[in-house]
Amino acid sequence: MNTEKAIAKDGKLSRREMLKGVVVFMGAAALGAAITPGTALAGGMSKASAKYQDHPNGKAHCSNCTFFTAGASPTAMGTCAVVSGNVSPDGWCMLYAAKGA
Repeated sequence: MNTEKAIAKDGKLSRREMLKGVVVFMGAAALGAAITPGTALAGGMSKASAKYQDHPNGKAHCSNCTFFTAGASPTAMGTCAVVSGNVSPDGWCMLYAAKGA
């Protein structure tokens, strides 16, 4: 938003420009709340960067991670809100965050 154009001749912010700012602020706040510190934008981090592996790390695995969305069946490949591409429900990466933690 260009602040010089947003401020009317009387020095006040127009209603339209104020609403645009609120929408941008709320979107940024929602995105910030959805992504924990240290993660990439949703679905944008490569498997290599996340150190993804197709097997669990002890009891930690994708199917019990906050970021995982299951596939058509419990054993089908799913997706991740942080890591790009299909991921195994038995996989794991360094961004793992247990559901409910």
